[in-house]
Amino acid sequence: MYLEFEDIAAHARIWIYQSDRKFTQEEVSWIKDRLKAFCEQWNTHGALMPTSFEIKFDQVIILSVDESNLGASGCSIDSSVKTLREIEQKLGVNLIDQGKVGFLASEDTLAVNSVFGIKESVQSGLVNPETLVLNPLVKEKADLENKWLIPAKESWLNKYFEN
Repeated sequence: MYLEFEDIAAHARIWIYQSDRKFTQEEVSWIKDRLKAFCEQWNTHGALMPTSFEIKFDQVIILSVDESNLGASGCSIDSSVKTLREIEQKLGVNLIDQGKVGFLASEDTLAVNSVFGIKESVQSGLVNPETLVLNPLVKEKADLENKWLIPAKESWLNKYFEN
């Protein structure tokens, strides 16, 4: 059962998928239609779950499910990944691969780098200790408020900065 993202519970579980490029407005519209249809029928063992999604920076998809009455089963999570793979295939983007680091290149522009190329971004000054990076460890919707975008020095990237 689909809910607007602001209506989903703060304790709802989230999964974050970063695209390796920004979506066009037409793609955002198509993704929203596809994810809304998916959320309308997303279930675990035949029972519908309160679900939602949000797209941030025209590049990051956040899926959410309220597991307070019924936890998401392995099969239900697999069905969400199948939907994300469908989006990947149709749009020619990389969403599922978690080997990416997202950071704010400006106040509203997200840059996504491979984990293997992030050291070069630090060395070139593109990423500094205060650069806001996406924290891949957030697990609940409430975490998006104050734990999702964190200074690079508070993330695993701290090892690249002189302390």
